[in-house]
Amino acid sequence: MRESRVAEQRHYAVCTVADAKRIARGWLARIGLARTVVFGLPEVDDRYHIWRVPLLAKATEQVAGEVVIDAYTKMIVGEHTTGKTVLEARLHGGAAPKDTNAGSRNGPLRHDPLRNTIICGDSEQVLARLPAESVGLVFTSPPYYNARPEYTAYVTYEDYILKLRKVIRQAHRVLAEGRFFVINVSPVLIRRTHRNRSSRRIAVPFDVHYLFVEEGYDFMDDIIWVKPEGAGWATGRGRRFAADRQPLQYKPVPVTEYVLVYRKHTERLLDWNIRSHPDPEAVGASRIEDGYEKTNVWRIKPSHSKQHPAVFPVELAERVIRYYSFMGDVVLDPFAGSGTSGQAAAQLGRRFVLIDNEVRYAAAMASAARHWLGPHTDLLCEGFEPPSDGDGRLSQP
Repeated sequence: MRESRVAEQRHYAVCTVADAKRIARGWLARIGLARTVVFGLPEVDDRYHIWRVPLLAKATEQVAGEVVIDAYTKMIVGEHTTGKTVLEARLHGGAAPKDTNAGSRNGPLRHDPLRNTIICGDSEQVLARLPAESVGLVFTSPPYYNARPEYTAYVTYEDYILKLRKVIRQAHRVLAEGRFFVINVSPVLIRRTHRNRSSRRIAVPFDVHYLFVEEGYDFMDDIIWVKPEGAGWATGRGRRFAADRQPLQYKPVPVTEYVLVYRKHTERLLDWNIRSHPDPEAVGASRIEDGYEKTNVWRIKPSHSKQHPAVFPVELAERVIRYYSFMGDVVLDPFAGSGTSGQAAAQLGRRFVLIDNEVRYAAAMASAARHWLGPHTDLLCEGFEPPSDGDGRLSQP
């Protein structure tokens, strides 16, 4: 079986379907549900080094949940395994328990307390300290996995994906109910190391999609950002075919990136977010005028900067922020880089929280914020010494 081959190649402790079922059966016995559940077909997910064992109701064979097992340690991954309470509700035909802190609110949404903020630090750790449901929109473009060595610290692709998962998970907590996480991401090209080896292209957006689904988001839209023709020739992709014109050598030059749109899962419709907003005037002022982008193909010129190796255009950020937030909302960018999200947010009457782990980028954003916010800048800076030239008010906690 394929599962056995993969497991043996990776030197997993859980190597077969039978192994996975045995571990899952033991867990079910401990929670008292072994007699009411049968298994679907277990599968190994070697991206995350886990086994997934589907759990079916014995009476109906309907899917009730799954057990997730660490392939190396044989331990149950509790945070991704369906809990006992939810399983019992599904097995007995009832609805799974709802989050009483979020789903049961009938009154208006609360105002979020965050002000314009730039933080230097690890985004995963910083997000853990932000107030729950304090953000109206998350918009970010994480570092490319194959970015310049001075800009990325990921040794393996697995490390990169794991880091994104942790940030997406923490963002879920700070994002308000039913609001959006929009991410700009694209496949990356790993250049060949020498002539007798092929280059490799990694489909990052499709791996990222599963992270969002598994961390409690609903997929909403895929927007295609199209750059002008010729923008992708710097990758070298397609030059061999252009010279030889041989079949099998064809490789199209990439001139697109994905802008993937997810909504924090809720049973409420989008109209609830609009009706329950605490500031009806802000909702009215945020109405989109004529001339908006009607399709999911956005043609926008890329941007470049001497100060940062990977920037996205302000126009892209403006569209996302205008379409997926209200005036006065807090826009969070956990991989802020040059601060484009903050610039667009300020220009559109939103607040921003920008996080980056490089002091030089945080300081550059603080300097630029004086221009975004005007001469009397009220900006909270944390984790670095903000530049000061007497123009504006920069504060630290």
